[in-house]
Amino acid sequence: MITAYHDPGFAAPIGDHVMPMRKFQLVAGALAGRAGVRVEAPAPIEVDELLRVHTPAYVEAVRSGEPRALAESQKFPWSPLLWPSVRLTNGGALAAARRALDDGVAAALASGFHHAHAHHGEGFCTFNGLVVAAEALRAAGRALRVAVFDLDLHYGNGTASLCASRPWLFNCSIYGNDYWQNKPYADVETVRHADGGNHVSFALPNGSGRAELFAALERGAAAIRAWGRPDLVLYQAGADPYREDPYSPLALDHDDLRERDRWVFAWAKREALPIAWVLAGGYTRDVSKVVAVHVGTFDAAQSVFG
Repeated sequence: MITAYHDPGFAAPIGDHVMPMRKFQLVAGALAGRAGVRVEAPAPIEVDELLRVHTPAYVEAVRSGEPRALAESQKFPWSPLLWPSVRLTNGGALAAARRALDDGVAAALASGFHHAHAHHGEGFCTFNGLVVAAEALRAAGRALRVAVFDLDLHYGNGTASLCASRPWLFNCSIYGNDYWQNKPYADVETVRHADGGNHVSFALPNGSGRAELFAALERGAAAIRAWGRPDLVLYQAGADPYREDPYSPLALDHDDLRERDRWVFAWAKREALPIAWVLAGGYTRDVSKVVAVHVGTFDAAQSVFG
């Protein structure tokens, strides 16, 4: 049985936005009644858990809306309902990570928010749920070393920045758009992110398909292995590498992304690594195609874990 965490409150009321918040509910609806999947509601994240990762000034700005520029640094219009929404989504990431340590695999039907930095948000990411979950589990003594396998289209710059003060955290990002100062760059031959001791990246040139992606997966897994065995893997399963996504310069279809997910889950199972995943990215105007990528991730997980 795979547990997935969802709450209708995940969807912040941001109006007609390029980020299709309704996809979380649509994925939950597609999973309703599916054999082998259980959908549960998470508890909201505690403020103290956010403060292990983010500055008090930034957390307070998101809560109160002031200063407004900081509260909206992630490119969402602020409202009083943003605060309970992001507490729930981060709570979902933590709940999935905890469950993965018990069951081997679990999911949160929300993003990992990998562009969020300690002092501010970026790229539709308010608080970095991946690092918030990792910090909470480390504080509880449940996971002392955590690796993030980030397969969103965009480079996980926020997570990489948070690695600097956390030698026990590793970030591997395989991407087709770099991300710098709140802006995506689709040509990775022009803008290329610098790696660090515990954060590495593998850029996919424009037009890359399954062969290039799978070669990068092998390199990414090797990089995690070289860093050392993690107690937990957090998987950022992006829908935005899909070839019809307005940001994507890649040639990847639904089957390619489903096989990507199967590869990651099979690797984690083979290495006996607990893995929790989140629904990252995805901006195709026809939201049903975004939902299909995310449901395909469940198909892949079930094919590997049963």
